[in-house]
Order: sequence, then C-alpha cells, then structure tokens
Amino acid sequence: MTKQLELAERLSRISEPQTIKMAKLSRELKAQGIDIVDLSIGEPDFDTPVHIREAAKKAIDEGFTHYTPVAGYADLRQAVVKKLQRDNGLEYTSEQIIVSTGAKQSIANTVLSVINPGDEVIIPTPYWVTYSELVKLCQGEVVFVPCSIENKYKITPAQLEAAITPKTKLFMFSSPCNPTGSVYSKEELKALADVFARYPGIYIMADEIYEYINYVGKHESIAQFEGMQERTIIINGLSKGFAMTGWRLGYLAAPKAVAKAAENIQSQFTSATCSITQRAAVTALTGDLSTAHTMVAEFRERRRLVYDLLRVIPGLKLIEPDGAFYMFPDVSAFFGKSFEGEVINNADDLCMYLLHKANVSLVTGSAFEQPDCIRMSYAASREKLQEGIRRLAKGLGQLV
Repeated sequence: MTKQLELAERLSRISEPQTIKMAKLSRELKAQGIDIVDLSIGEPDFDTPVHIREAAKKAIDEGFTHYTPVAGYADLRQAVVKKLQRDNGLEYTSEQIIVSTGAKQSIANTVLSVINPGDEVIIPTPYWVTYSELVKLCQGEVVFVPCSIENKYKITPAQLEAAITPKTKLFMFSSPCNPTGSVYSKEELKALADVFARYPGIYIMADEIYEYINYVGKHESIAQFEGMQERTIIINGLSKGFAMTGWRLGYLAAPKAVAKAAENIQSQFTSATCSITQRAAVTALTGDLSTAHTMVAEFRERRRLVYDLLRVIPGLKLIEPDGAFYMFPDVSAFFGKSFEGEVINNADDLCMYLLHKANVSLVTGSAFEQPDCIRMSYAASREKLQEGIRRLAKGLGQLV
C-alpha cells in the first residue's frame, strides 16, 4: 500500500492567530472595493523617525551588507545593555543579550530554550495569542489563569500561588499588556516576586515590548527585585516604541545560560537579523527619544478620545487602559441578540457581524482567552477611530 503524504503532527496543536486572520479578512474585503475601517492590527500608524531611517541609509552606503554575528552586532548588544541600565536600572553584560528578528522570535527562543514536553507554563489571561501556541509547539502544558476586569485583568499573588505545581517551569506575562493595556505597578510586581521567591525552579518571561507606551508613570520590570534577574527573561524590541514594525528587530535579556541556549537555537533557524536594521537600531536605542515621546503623547490623546466615545455606548463595559494602544471592552450584553435573523452567540459572531454589516474590523476576545470581550486598536488616526466607533455604535444599535 502506498503511503500518503502527510504534514507534521505538531501543526494540529496550533492555529492561525485571530489578529492576523482579521487583518487578512480586512485586506480581502478592501480588495473587493469595500470600505473597511481596520482597528484589528497592533501597529503604530506613524512612520519610523527620520534619524533612524537616515542611519539605515548610511549603513547601506558604508557597506553593512554582510552576515552579522548570530547574537547581533557587538555595539548593538552594548546599546541594549545601556538602555536597560538607563531606563530600567538593570545591570547586564553583552553576553546576556540576544538580538532576533522581532520580539516574537525572542519569545520563541525563550520557550524553546526552557520548556520540555510536559512542563507547565502559567499564563494569566487575557494574554497575547502567541504565548500559548509556542508552548504547545514545545509540547508543554498551558495553565491559563483567568483575570477579572475588576482587577484590571491582572493576576493576583493568590491566583499565581494556586496555579503553581511541581511541574511549573515558566510564567509568561506582558506589562503593559496586549490586549488589555493593563500595567503592573511596582507594588504588584513585588507581590508576585515574593511568591516566586518560594519556588526557585520557575523562570519568568516578562514581555516589555510596550514599555514606552505607558500613561501612568515609570515602567517597572519584575527583574528589579532581589533574586529575580537571575531567572527572568526580558523581551523587548523596537516595533512599538519606535514605530519600526517592518524592520523586524527584537531582543531578549536573560541569564547567561538561557541567552546561550537562545543563541544556539537561533543559529539553526534564522541565524542573525538584518544588518541594516541592526545599524538603525543602534541609533534608535542610543539617540534622541523625543520622537517616541511625541508618539506616546498622541496615543494618550487617542486613548482619551476612544474611551470617551466607547463608554457612552449602551451595553459596553470597559476600563481605561494604562498602557499600550488597545481597548478591550466586555460585549457580553449583546450575546443572544440578532440582526435580520443572524444571532450573536459570542464575541466571534459579533466581530464577524461588525466586519460584514458595519464594515469595521476588530478582534474577538476568545483569541486572548477572554470570550466576553473584543479588542480594538487605537493605533490609527483620530478620523479613522471616530468613523470606526460610529460604525460600531450603529452596528450594535441594530441588534435586538
């Protein structure tokens, strides 16, 4: 009997991210001539600052067009070290820094470096979609911990301790958070660190990619507390704070053993990231941050605009986020309602209804393990935000 061609079994463990799916659907509808307001994608609508672009052009002219070290150029890794010292008060060496093609690869390197089949990974929800999929690829066991809107979707020390078992190997979280915009305070992180102090065999992955987009004060890292830096892997990059999504550069700062493991893994997948991007990144990290501050100031104004427009729509329940550029309203009040015979059973149905009937693209909360919510990005112009929310309000108002 002839054996049939088959794909790898591991593909059955993962699915396409809903964030990418909705962006893809939006593009397809736009290609058909339909006017879609896309508020699904988490990408700053600003261009990369001029001084960073000029650094890239200069790098091309100076011949930086060859292979680079897997872990990144030495001066770029040192720039990351200085950034961590300047912004976070954390002391690292260059050997603890690994530069990758985006923060997503840094997260993948982390999970591949520390997770064995059967290891448990605690993820507070709502969470960024890729965390759990990477754990599944490594045959780890995901332990979701649902967090309430009353606590701004942040895990409590009691919840953390209750989730820990002898199999727990890794804790993954983000602050500021995608999708909720929640930010952990120094006191909240210290309380979590106190729990981890009782369980020395657990790594912590702190995703800090939205670090600069913080509306409530100084960014705080869990790595600052006694004993935590030795077991924390910090994930960061240039996409959000410097409007460099297409440049694809992220990095991790980790204990030397984890950094070395991540370097070995990366050498087999992508080798090093783009040489031109790395030269631009040196300028971004060491240069003037005023353009980043200006961008964040605009996000702050958009946050106020969007929050004020959303909170008066009957049926929506939401909190004002402290960071990032997302609103994450609870829309469960609309479940069971219908329009022209189309019943809205959940947030998935609601997002598809709003896409096709109101022509506004959002992301279902089920993608983030919070099925009562939807995610709206306000990384778009004020005009698009106002029009998108007008369509949203009209669409919701038609449900009976």
